[in-house]
Amino acid sequence: MKQKIYLETSFISYLTARPNRDLIITAHQQITREWWERRKDEFGLFISQLVFDKSSQGDNNAVSERLKIIKGIPIIRDSHSEVK
Repeated sequence: MKQKIYLETSFISYLTARPNRDLIITAHQQITREWWERRKDEFGLFISQLVFDKSSQGDNNAVSERLKIIKGIPIIRDSHSEVK
């Protein structure tokens, strides 16, 4: 059985954000993208309803990119429930 990993909002944002001029943020974005490309299939991923809701807000283009990433990732109902 795969280990489960909760993806929180900042992960989704780093993964889909435009390049940033801040070197620290750029490094976080690069590390996040590399992990996504190389390792995501090794884990059972899940998000919360809050992550879905926050990913659905803001600039339409950014929302579209975030929703593409989280499409199909199970949403946990609450801290005492199993992943759907």
